Amino acid sequence: MKAITLNSKTLGKLLLTDVQDRPCESGEVKVGIKAAALNHRDEWCRKGLYPNIQDGIVLGSDGAGIVLEVGDSVNLNLVGKEVIINPAINWGDRQEVQSKNFEILGMPRNGTLSEQVIVPADRIKLKPEHLSFEEAAALPLAGLTAYRALFYQGQLKKGDSVLITGFGGE
Repeated sequence: MKAITLNSKTLGKLLLTDVQDRPCESGEVKVGIKAAALNHRDEWCRKGLYPNIQDGIVLGSDGAGIVLEVGDSVNLNLVGKEVIINPAINWGDRQEVQSKNFEILGMPRNGTLSEQVIVPADRIKLKPEHLSFEEAAALPLAGLTAYRALFYQGQLKKGDSVLITGFGGE
């Protein structure tokens, strides 16, 4: 399958290449990607500014698509469903802070800048019908980060005001 991988030996350090597909293992789903969003994290990986960089990894954390296959112990009725992928794996029990086993799709495990991605089944949610695939793909990583910052770290409550001074800067 086609994917965009990190490759420190190429100009731009990205490579569109064929990567090996595999079947789902128990507890996993394979999602056919309809849309994937770029996150600043992808640029940090490309620039070598992210820990434990590995050549050959499929980049991309955010994505939305259609479930193509499910592994053992996963509801077969998910096949054909439109889903959003939550790229946060092994967050842990405390919403305020991630666990030591926390990782994000796109480094160290293969991400969403590919035709298909395999993720743990608990990382998908049905895509709301009112969202396009592009809108759904842009939501997960930035949206969950903002949500946790506002409600768990900032303790935002009904009636509070939030000032957003800018976004997207380095």
